[in-house]
Amino acid sequence: MNKKSPIVPPCSACREGDALDFEFSMAFQPIVDLRDNSIFAYEALVRGCDGSGAAAILGKVNEQNRYAFDQACRVKAVELASRLKIPCFVSINFLPNAVYQAATCIRATLEAARRFGFPTERLIFEITENEELVDKEHLKSIIREYRLKGFKTAIDDFGAGYSGLNLLAEFQPDIIKLDMALVRSICTDPVRQAIVQGILGVCKALNIEVIAEGVETNAELQQLLTLGINLYQGYLLAKPEYETLPKVNWPTPTVGHRASST
Repeated sequence: MNKKSPIVPPCSACREGDALDFEFSMAFQPIVDLRDNSIFAYEALVRGCDGSGAAAILGKVNEQNRYAFDQACRVKAVELASRLKIPCFVSINFLPNAVYQAATCIRATLEAARRFGFPTERLIFEITENEELVDKEHLKSIIREYRLKGFKTAIDDFGAGYSGLNLLAEFQPDIIKLDMALVRSICTDPVRQAIVQGILGVCKALNIEVIAEGVETNAELQQLLTLGINLYQGYLLAKPEYETLPKVNWPTPTVGHRASST
């Protein structure tokens, strides 16, 4: 017999934070596994209800409403994932500084998953952080709570800003996503090649999956394949599409290439 989850009292952010006074929806972009030409996940990306880009929506998020926005993003992503019958992982961005009490803040996600019938074990939470995390212990407590609930975790934009080795030293996620600045022109840049090769070595030792995001050219893709990356996201493969699942432009395999098994 299933036991009911204990009721967790709302934290001050629930009681005191502002409600959202704007609406938004999501676009989805696939993350593909080129080992077997399968779709590993879809990332949910914020969009205006008219299909406009994320910037207009994110510009409305402030200190007072960011908690409500973070919660609403989770619910909207789960709702659409269920409606679109996504059969794989769904990746949702979150701001650690918008999570006050991990057990409380995760409740809306769990309730949405139950309501819409989407398996929680197919949810990935991407840590997106544009400012330095002052309280790294708080972040680690969030990750622990998410793992207890069966979610996977990822560090987005790895190698940019504060999302680098210092953050990786504090906790080890299931996945990292290489920042597109490392991907761009990697086919002609031996420095970027060496940096990415080093990151892959660290991730292999720590049993962390690596996704190359922002892949835009076939030359970039071929270089990354040579380095041993299997998971990819970018305009070369598919652009995000509003409230639907885009068709993937599968690349033609390079003769003699065999993807890494890591």
